[in-house]
Amino acid sequence: MRIGTPQDAQASRLVRQLTLFDSVMVVISGTIGASIFITPADVLRVVPDPRFALILWIIAGGVTLLAGLACAELGAMFPEAGGQYVFIREAYGKFAAFLYGWILFTAGNSGALAAVAIATALFFGRAFPMFSTGHVITAHDFLGVHWELNRGSLVAIAAVVVLTAVNLRSVKMAALLQNVTALAYLGAVVAIAILGFTLGHGSWSHFIAAPPAGIAPISVKGAGIAMIALLWSYDGWEYLSWVAGEVKNPSRNLPLALFLGIMLIVITYLLANAVFLYALPPASLAAQTALTDVAMTALFSQHAGQWVSLFIALISFGAGSVVVLGGARIYFSMARDGVFFKGMTRVHPRWNTPVTSLLTQCVWVILLIVSGRYEQLYTCFIFMMTLTYVVTVGAVFVLRRTQPDRPRPYRCTGYPWLPIIYMVVGCGFMLSTLFARPLESLAGLALAALGVPLYLRWRRQERAREPLSIASLP
Repeated sequence: MRIGTPQDAQASRLVRQLTLFDSVMVVISGTIGASIFITPADVLRVVPDPRFALILWIIAGGVTLLAGLACAELGAMFPEAGGQYVFIREAYGKFAAFLYGWILFTAGNSGALAAVAIATALFFGRAFPMFSTGHVITAHDFLGVHWELNRGSLVAIAAVVVLTAVNLRSVKMAALLQNVTALAYLGAVVAIAILGFTLGHGSWSHFIAAPPAGIAPISVKGAGIAMIALLWSYDGWEYLSWVAGEVKNPSRNLPLALFLGIMLIVITYLLANAVFLYALPPASLAAQTALTDVAMTALFSQHAGQWVSLFIALISFGAGSVVVLGGARIYFSMARDGVFFKGMTRVHPRWNTPVTSLLTQCVWVILLIVSGRYEQLYTCFIFMMTLTYVVTVGAVFVLRRTQPDRPRPYRCTGYPWLPIIYMVVGCGFMLSTLFARPLESLAGLALAALGVPLYLRWRRQERAREPLSIASLP
């Protein structure tokens, strides 16, 4: 049995093509999506005082930055495809890393991609009602699952297929797509803020409006529930570490891009919240389900909401490119470690993209969209997501002890206190999530356990290949 040839090595190699600018845009595009246009209303429902709500947005951004600083050290140490999967593998072993990747494939990243595609379709349907999800094409019950195809889901499926095709063709092409949408997001938020505050029909009194009588401006429970939603709004920055194997000069660009990207996100999130509060009183804002449409209509005109919905659809579409790009690299790394389907290691010989990993991800996400199960699976991942971030930050401490001599081009700012603060806060949010959503949290743990038999099977196959490989040496 042959060990491998130079052609094999070339076939499984990803090429470093992403610049610092591309990397910053990956952080921004991977994080934004549609959440900033929905979450402000969710936060004000549980934290009715707008000043406290804005403070919580800043706190959530600070917590995110703490995790980013820790990941910056790890990413500079291990500048290869896989990001958190690689960090967890190096610190805790292949089994822990497999559980992380398994949850991402079955629920976390795949559910997130399905949700982004559905968000694209929903906002596109608001701009063009003929494509709304209300137009059902066919629906059937099969194996206890309600399978439904409507015009909205066709738009969502088309979005996933197009994004996969772009990522298959070229990393640079995928980077260009997410760069354009990230820049459009940043430019639009600044433009809407300037026009809204200078020409819009709003009021600064909304920022100091008191909560309704008998309702506390803030509570520990309300702040905890709000922070769950806020941290999800900031989630997505970690995609940069997943594509570290394709970043140029990763020792410098990974830490710098994480810091710059997260700071830009915090600033634009605060600007967006300020625009919404200027447009609507807090109580009215909290009552909205179509927040952006109503806010833009109040600020400008009735037709402004329709155009903004189309804009959000395009932003969500661009954000999906980063989810496609990053997820495929995780599964690629797992397969190279022998703990996932071996075919996932295949890289296109001319385009240098993980072709099998991208196509498998595409098929699974389409099934989730048609079945409607993506939301339940993604909800199960909330508890697990917080756990993986705590474990990842903890890897900084583990690797400082187990691999003290490994080069660290960047060392985590504020070590050990800032990482400790993040881990304490993260554990608090884990407990908050567990109490707020116990069934979903336990379901996430159960989903992780379902992958254990597959892991044991793949590891047996990997061990069976090792003696043959050694024996074939000349």
